[in-house]
Formats: sequence, C-alpha cells, structure tokens
Amino acid sequence: MAGKVSVMHAAGPFEPSLRQSWQNLAAQPGEDAGLHTFLAADVGGTHARVALVARKAGGEVPELLDYRTYRCADHPHLEDIVRCFCDEAGVRPRDMVLACAGYEHAGMVVNKNLAWPIMPAQMAAALQMDEVSLLNDFEALAYATAHLNEGNTTTLKPMQSHSLAQGPVVIIGPGTGLGAAVRLPGQPSRVLATEAGQIQLAARTGLEQQVLAHLDWGDSHVPYEAVLCGPGLYRLYVALCAVRDRYPALKTPAEISAEALADTQSLSHEALSLFCGWLGSFAADLALLYGATGGVYLAGGFLSQITAFMRASDLVDRFLDKGVMRPLLHKIPIHVVDHGQLGVIGAASWFLNMRADAAWAAGPVLPGGREPQPGK
Repeated sequence: MAGKVSVMHAAGPFEPSLRQSWQNLAAQPGEDAGLHTFLAADVGGTHARVALVARKAGGEVPELLDYRTYRCADHPHLEDIVRCFCDEAGVRPRDMVLACAGYEHAGMVVNKNLAWPIMPAQMAAALQMDEVSLLNDFEALAYATAHLNEGNTTTLKPMQSHSLAQGPVVIIGPGTGLGAAVRLPGQPSRVLATEAGQIQLAARTGLEQQVLAHLDWGDSHVPYEAVLCGPGLYRLYVALCAVRDRYPALKTPAEISAEALADTQSLSHEALSLFCGWLGSFAADLALLYGATGGVYLAGGFLSQITAFMRASDLVDRFLDKGVMRPLLHKIPIHVVDHGQLGVIGAASWFLNMRADAAWAAGPVLPGGREPQPGK
C-alpha cells in the first residue's frame, strides 16, 4: 500500500532551540522546507505513534525532533490524534507520511483491526496539509531495518555466513494482527509490502492438528494470523483448554503470556510454546520464499517481552526443520527488535527516498528554469 493525496500542517515537544529552528524553517516558503521537515505516523490496531521529523543535513537519514504515542481507542478518529499532536507541539508541518496496517482500496485503508476507518482524502481536507503519503506499516518497518544495529536488536540465531549479509531481509510482527514485509538490497533499498499473514496455517500431526480443530475462527480458510498475533495467542489458549478438557480461566493475551513466563507447567506455557513453534515455521517459509539471506527480524513490543522464552522454545528448531533447505536456513540469522519508534523511522526513510527519486527523475534544471538539451 503506497500512495499520496493532498492534505494540512502539524508537530511535538522538544527543546526550545529545536522548536524555534523548526518554526523558522517551516515558515520559509518553497519546496526545500517541505523536503527537510514533515510529520510521520505509524498507526496500528492499538496505538498510533506520531513524530515530527527532519532530514539530517547531507543525507537521507531521518531525525526525530519529537515523538509521542497515543491509544487509538481514546480518540474518535486519526485526525483527532494528529490535531492533538499539533496542539501539544505548537508547530505545523506541511507534509505527512502515514504508515498503517492494511492496504488501500477505493480511497480507504482496509483492515478489520483498525479502531476506525482511515480515508486519506478526507484527512487531507480536514487537516489541510499540502500532502499526505501512505504506505503499509510493515513496509515502513522493513525500511527501518536499514538503520538497526546490535544496540537495538536481540539475536536468537546468529548469522553463519557474512557473505550473505547483504541479501534480502524479512520482517515479521505479531501484534493486533500479523504483518510481514521484505526489504531488497540496493541504493536506495526497495521494500515489498505483503499480506503473508493470510497464508494458510500449516499444522503438523499431533497436538497442532487437535488445536486447529478446536480453534475459534469461523472460516474454512485459517491463516497464520489466526494464531500468530495477540488475539491469536488467546485463541490458542482457549483451543488448548478444549483439547485438555480444562476451563479457560484467563481472559487476555497479557494474562496468558504472564502466566506462561511464571509457570512452566501451565496451559499458558504450552499455548505460548505452540505460538513460538508456528512462528518459527512461518518465518522459515518467508525466508525461503524471498531468499532472505540478510536475516529475519521479529518485531513488536509483545515479542520483546518474551525473548528469553523464545530462545528456550523450539522456535529456531522449527525454523531449521525444512528438509533439504536446512543448510541454507542455518546461515540465516533471526533477530528480535522492539517496535518502538521503528515504524515512524521507516516511514520517514521511505518518504525521503521517494522525494529523492522524484528529484532525480525531474533531472537537472539550468538557471532560468531551462532543461538541458541533448548533446549540450
């Protein structure tokens, strides 16, 4: 999902010197001001993260001048969140890039997990920005992987061959739903947005087949998203309780993950173990599908809270258990990264790349606005 529509001016709290310099820059007319400063937002089913962004001088690296997180359920629509951000910050950028779960169809973002409908054209009219650009939230996260380092990742499985390090990268994130995207190497890098979470869930014989038979889904097509997300963990727990003929006493994914970490004999622990096994298998499928020799990144605050559990689970074993493909998968690293600011950083990176591409496509212009002629 990537597109743009005409839209209004926005902002966030940072040091007075930064705010003053931003206000001075925003007040300057012309395209250059719009290129250097803009708003970036990452909107999921539960939270909306908004940042005021500037391009660092001499490069295409985004710098967050201000960053805030909002609960979607606390606001009647996305425009209200943007207005809150603008009012709290006191400045109003001319451009905005929006990373959002789902895909765009007929002028609307399609995703059943969003708190409210998002219609970019209506946002444009309501917020009065010069431009709003739109891309998939995991497309944005994939762009952000170019800015990751050892300080903001935890490695579950290290890279076995550094000669493969520059290959494609897959990023997967169980949250309210299940997102996935692929970053292709190059200058600049390119990203493929996917709906891989809708791939048919593959259950092995034994317990997985029994759990699948009891899964509360209500459709003949059961995708990986049915189990690999927050609500999916709850479905796994309830289905496992049915298999074990036990009453499902816990009511939220947070309760289930907390009990799983505290009690190794609990059904919650068994449910989370099933979750990790399926996640490892799904990650391997995508790594093989896209040739992700650059690595697999598992993103999301939920996963960063269970990193030790994942390390002790059979996630890596299931990742490797793909028959004749084991030697290739053995070379591919698996990292866990906290979602945090990555969505807005990735969205901002995409926006800067898009602007750079547009400037390159426009070609050089001679003084006075004349285009160069062939042979001159």
